[in-house]
Parts: sequence; C-alpha cells; structure tokens
Amino acid sequence: MPQRVSKPGELKAGDLFEDCRYHPCLCIEVGGDDDPSGVWGISLVDGSPCGCCIRNCGLRKLTVDEVVRWKSHGPPDVELQPEHRWWASEASDTSP
Repeated sequence: MPQRVSKPGELKAGDLFEDCRYHPCLCIEVGGDDDPSGVWGISLVDGSPCGCCIRNCGLRKLTVDEVVRWKSHGPPDVELQPEHRWWASEASDTSP
C-alpha cells in the first residue's frame, strides 16, 4: 500500500510518489528555505511537471509496482471522474 507522506524528510529526490492529481511521479526536488514542505516532480503519466505541498496535498510514496499499476489502471483506492482518467477503461479495451 502507498505510504502517506506527512512531513518534510519523508520524501526525497529520486523517490516515486502520487501527486494531488493521483499521477505517479518522480520526485526531483523537495523543500527549500522558503517552502520546506514543497515537492516538485515529473508525472510518469504524461511528463508534465508538478508542484505539490506535503502539508496540503495528501501525497503518498509509491513503489515501482504501484507506479506501474497507477500508470496503466489508475489508483485502486480512488474513483476519478472519466475526464480525469488517463488510463483506458477495461470496457473499451478491444485487445484479444
């Protein structure tokens, strides 16, 4: 299960995490003098940059297996509206 990130120091550059859009992301920077709870990363869904806050965004640390699952099927414990889903629904999957 993903681990909730609740304070600075629990996430570092190189870690994998779920941002507030529920995208699996690669963390590239954490904190700073002016924003110690800031987290910046790159979405592994679409390559977009993300900037989140440990205190306000409900970030979760992910494993490699969770990232693969999130990218292909979305987070298993969150129901997103269809317009926010980046994965193909199983109902529209036409593979044999």
